[in-house]
Amino acid sequence: MVPTMVLVADDSRDAHRREALCGLAAAVASRGEVPVTAAFGSPDEVTATIRSVDGPKVVVPAFVAGGDVASAHLLSRIGLGGLDNVCQTAPLGAVPSIVADLAGRLGESGWSREDGVVLAADGTTGTEERQVVMDVARMLSRRLGSPVQVGYLRTWAPSVFDAVDRLRRAGRERVAVAAWRLVDGPDFELLRGLDVTAITAPLWPSELVVDTLLAQHRAVKGRLA
Repeated sequence: MVPTMVLVADDSRDAHRREALCGLAAAVASRGEVPVTAAFGSPDEVTATIRSVDGPKVVVPAFVAGGDVASAHLLSRIGLGGLDNVCQTAPLGAVPSIVADLAGRLGESGWSREDGVVLAADGTTGTEERQVVMDVARMLSRRLGSPVQVGYLRTWAPSVFDAVDRLRRAGRERVAVAAWRLVDGPDFELLRGLDVTAITAPLWPSELVVDTLLAQHRAVKGRLA
């Protein structure tokens, strides 16, 4: 029996964000590789959805590490204890193909090597997520051949705004922002308010995201009985 992929995220902040998450779930399901259940909502709603799925299941975060504080909090509060035949993957992180896609988006936005770059993350709930963000920044810097500053919208310093200012003070008149987040939403409006040269779109929609989620599922399903 193929374990069900249960995609988990907080969808309470915006109807457009909810629509994007549902579109992602539909895109994964359309591949026909695994059955997919969307578990978006409050911790109680998500837990109830997971418990309602029969058979083995793999809980897969529908967000990137450090890119969605609300969903990270939700994931930490869902009740998986006492459930048989269930395992959980980590949020998407420093995957080379995703970082390469992010670099390509910067190039398409008009970024050049003389411009500054800020990797804009939402924030983190722990040191592991912060380390993932730093790893992404290092990988992106190597791929671009240019330094990358990290800026956060929440919970950690420096803020995105401070990171942009730091680059400007260092003589980078043009600054591009690489958005480290999976889907659009109201928080993205904060980035659009920055006085920068370009901002990359969220990582989804992209077939690469679907590929990576399915790869995560394949990597862990063998743990299930």
